[in-house]
Amino acid sequence: MRILVTGGCGFIGSNFVRHVLASHPGDQVVNLDLLTYAGNPANLADVEAGYPERYRFVHGDVCDPAVVAPLVAEADLVAHFAAESHVDRSIEDAQAFVRTNVLGTQCLLHAAKQAWGGDASRRLLYVSTDEVYGALRLADGRRFREDWPLDPRSPYSASKAAGDQLARAYHHTFGLPVVVTRCSNNYGPYQFPEKLIPLMILNALAGRELPVYGDGLYVRDWLHVQDHCRATDLVLRQGRPGEVYNIGGNSELANLELVGRLIALVAARTGQDEAALRGLIRHVKDRPGHDRRYAIDAGKLERELGFTPQMDLARGLEMTVDWYLDNQDWCRQVTSGQYRQYYQRMY
Repeated sequence: MRILVTGGCGFIGSNFVRHVLASHPGDQVVNLDLLTYAGNPANLADVEAGYPERYRFVHGDVCDPAVVAPLVAEADLVAHFAAESHVDRSIEDAQAFVRTNVLGTQCLLHAAKQAWGGDASRRLLYVSTDEVYGALRLADGRRFREDWPLDPRSPYSASKAAGDQLARAYHHTFGLPVVVTRCSNNYGPYQFPEKLIPLMILNALAGRELPVYGDGLYVRDWLHVQDHCRATDLVLRQGRPGEVYNIGGNSELANLELVGRLIALVAARTGQDEAALRGLIRHVKDRPGHDRRYAIDAGKLERELGFTPQMDLARGLEMTVDWYLDNQDWCRQVTSGQYRQYYQRMY
């Protein structure tokens, strides 16, 4: 299969590219990425060297029809990961989120409609988020199902919900073979350090403050990126067009407890004093409109496609802490922005 991956130099996209090439020896992957602040080709340096005949990088904008149209026309499958994804950044400036997450998605959908016609053998997958559902109360035992009404609460989730609904509209209006996934919070290797888990690991290693929003009791479901890639690959190939599939990790945890687990792991692996690290926790001013709890019901994915996550949270966090400890050069380049300077000169 010829697979177009958008945003393949980002955290989840780079893990997905690696998964596809390792799991499907006959597939070829084209990676379209604009290389904004979180897009790092170094995430795929091993892939570029290991699969020179099966992997190709294209530096370009998902919002540019001249770039997108020929790539979509060549593809059997499109996995659309390209997105602005950090809630805090969307609160500061929503414009980039609307451009990439809404207009970029529409550009891809239009290109697929024009090139594929009624070819049901081809497929476009839109990677959405559980944040489009809104929020649950802490004491609410329910979990989001695919038929839950959408109620996005941040500029980020609103932009993702718009792309999500555009994708489904192109299926219902034009018969375009589109599937949508809505995943919970991802973690694992190559995650940009602005996100909670890598931020806590790297700050703990450096002895810096560990900022926790509000009371720290916000609950999220944590999904290891390898499980997410396995599920996304399955839905891309076998999911029913027009359908939505939730992907969850069955690992709900309050942020404060998660930080405590990370502190214990860092202390055990580095010999740092755990009590001293816990003393670095600082409760900071809460994020505006902070959603209290997300929880995913992924029963549909298990019933229809037989998928269940394989990585339990304890093991996943251990592996993630180990990865950041073993990849300090990558961390320094990312946090310093050195990689951006290098690739700006290259492209």
